[in-house]
Amino acid sequence: MYKTRSLPNTRIDVADALRGIAVAGIILYHSVEHFDIFTQKPILHTLPCDQTVADVLAWLLSGKMYGIFAMLFGLSFFIMNDNQQQKGRNFSGRFAWRMCLLFMFGVINVAFYDGDILMLYACYGLLLIPISYLPSKAAWCIIALLAIQPVELYCLLADTTIDHSRLWDIYGQVIAMHENGTFWENTLMNLRYGFELNLRFNVFSGRLTQLLCLFILGMQLGRQRMFYNEGKNLQIWHIVLGVSALLTLALSFVDFGNLEGWLKPIYNLSILLMIVSAVVSAWYAFEGVRRVLHHLCIFGRMSLTNYLLQSIIGCAIFCGYGLACYYKLGITYAVMVGIGMVVTQYLFARFWFTSHQRGPLEGLWRKLTWI
Repeated sequence: MYKTRSLPNTRIDVADALRGIAVAGIILYHSVEHFDIFTQKPILHTLPCDQTVADVLAWLLSGKMYGIFAMLFGLSFFIMNDNQQQKGRNFSGRFAWRMCLLFMFGVINVAFYDGDILMLYACYGLLLIPISYLPSKAAWCIIALLAIQPVELYCLLADTTIDHSRLWDIYGQVIAMHENGTFWENTLMNLRYGFELNLRFNVFSGRLTQLLCLFILGMQLGRQRMFYNEGKNLQIWHIVLGVSALLTLALSFVDFGNLEGWLKPIYNLSILLMIVSAVVSAWYAFEGVRRVLHHLCIFGRMSLTNYLLQSIIGCAIFCGYGLACYYKLGITYAVMVGIGMVVTQYLFARFWFTSHQRGPLEGLWRKLTWI
């Protein structure tokens, strides 16, 4: 059974920066996807570079930003759990209540945006409670098992497939409502199908097991204090950067073919680890990098608030009940809108932190957690 090492868990600025990168990346890629509105209508305003922009951002962001967010979720769980252990308290019940609160935030979010991840995070987060009692060796074994995509690997070896027809049926209904429905019709549709849609998409995309893998990985990185500049941590990050970069390069030249369902999530995980290790290495190596990324620290400290805000703002811009930009703007223009959202929310965060210690929803979540 794991027991605390009784070491202080000081605030980790590089983790805030990574969290800011993840949320900003999520906003940008949601803009690429027009907030899940894949219309058949002709797009009115396009540019020749649209497909190139889409391909580059898909490679860099899709399947990676949510993963960084999940990894840092596991890190946050470790810090809170370890702090309570050091005080001789059991955090399990309190964390379960915290996940119930997160699920309720997710219900609010899915009312605006059908692609909500908070409800799934809340459900997966509950699994961290029993896993947190395991010794590190057992936790690393679970991470290794989940990292090889066991569901997809089984399907490949057994020569079977998962029926995703229900997923596409739901998508068809939801997208049609986003294009033509009123705000309240969209809200009811999202509340009805949002959780099921995201669960089925996680199965389809290979995130069903990868999400839990990243939760546990974040917890383990917290246990090993990997985000602090201590001991040989930076050397380890350099090794991770080298290995993940080589794996990414190798897989970039592979035609996945029938292996795509299994290899693509592993490829995404490799890129994710390359991004994280590069950011951590550069953070501790260069003062200039820290100064630049400090702005993303501010953005990351308000990650929950920013995530909900992007759903409200983005859907008001792209959905039919709002400005209906889903068919007006091509991908490059949509990315510009996403950049505008990031800048606007960053300025709001800067203003908010001049007089508050935590973001609006972060403060509320903390108060309700310890009620």
